[in-house]
Amino acid sequence: MKINIKHPERVFNKHIYDILYNYDSPTELHYGGGSSGKSHGVVQKVVLKALQPWDAPRRVLWMRKVGRTIKDSIFEDVIRCLSSFKILPYCKVNMSDYRITLPNGAVFLFKGADDIEKVKSIKAVSDIVMEEATEFNQEDYMQLTVRLREPIYKKRQLFMMFNPVSKANWVYKFFFEQKQEDVVIYHTTYKDNKFLDEATKKNLELLIDRDPVYYKIYALGEFATLDKLVFPKKTIKRLNYDEMKKYPNYFGLDFGYTNDPTAFVRVAVDQPNKKLYIVEEWVRKGQENDKIAQAITDMGYRKEKIMADAAEPKSIAEIRRIGVDRIQAVKKKPDSILQGIDFIKQFDVIIDDRCVKVIEEFENYTWQKDKKTGEYINKPIDTFNHGIDAIRYALEPINGGGPGHVKTFKL
Repeated sequence: MKINIKHPERVFNKHIYDILYNYDSPTELHYGGGSSGKSHGVVQKVVLKALQPWDAPRRVLWMRKVGRTIKDSIFEDVIRCLSSFKILPYCKVNMSDYRITLPNGAVFLFKGADDIEKVKSIKAVSDIVMEEATEFNQEDYMQLTVRLREPIYKKRQLFMMFNPVSKANWVYKFFFEQKQEDVVIYHTTYKDNKFLDEATKKNLELLIDRDPVYYKIYALGEFATLDKLVFPKKTIKRLNYDEMKKYPNYFGLDFGYTNDPTAFVRVAVDQPNKKLYIVEEWVRKGQENDKIAQAITDMGYRKEKIMADAAEPKSIAEIRRIGVDRIQAVKKKPDSILQGIDFIKQFDVIIDDRCVKVIEEFENYTWQKDKKTGEYINKPIDTFNHGIDAIRYALEPINGGGPGHVKTFKL
């Protein structure tokens, strides 16, 4: 199927247009800053590739680490691309299992790596797209490469898109330190996205003064060389949601919008054995209060008492009116951040491997250095901390911070 694009300069950024029909590299890494257009460009390329006349219709696997994030991320991006190419009315879209069949018989499958057994059941695909690749682990990557061995598909490719975090991440170690063969790497920033609106561009550039470290990572897309981590120890493993019900459960909410995400967490605490379990997360940017309330409701926690950021009394009041009526503000005290950090450090921290944003924060939350002396000071950098802030809020009921709520499930 051929798509006639009369004015490609109105549709594609240069960095993706230059490689739009180049399928020679088995693996393409697209990384860089936020709002650089890398994910949108890869979606455009893969959709157009699937529409080409191949010997066998393409079978493309689109991946996120956590399956429940697919609908509002990569699936929506693909739907939007098909619509912009005016192909969507001719596609069969199955919303129940996130499957799209294109007019030429090509199939798009959308899966989460948190259910790796379902991914293993997919025997052969022509292409794989890993969105937010740094959220996966190396074992996930290895499992996915096995799906790309079917010889009936020519020019098989794996696409990885991500914003860089720390050099401790497996992606940096595997692809940048070890220099894998048959891999091509593309780096972009917001400056490469000619479709970016001025307001977003301005917000990104404000980070230069607000948080230079975050500007380098998030805006310029540079890997960070970490200094001293606030939480150097943690355990990451799959937790059983039902098993976590035997412990007291707590809930916390930190507000964000444009540059910073809103973060909602559920934690479980085994105080006698000093174990803190980070069980569930919901982390999104650009969410209005009704969306936040709906997410909490969908997760089944509308009736729970949620400890929320005291800096947003209007948001708390609105969310309460919507129906999450047991939400309340934490009582912030002087040095509450340091006190909360010290409290968390009393526990062995175990994080569910599906809490990808919290994991990212624990791997990137660092202490500040004095610019003159080069010595660390007792103050964390105000970056990679929104899920951690929500955890601090959630723990207020057992941290002496004021009235709160403990959820004890009946087994």
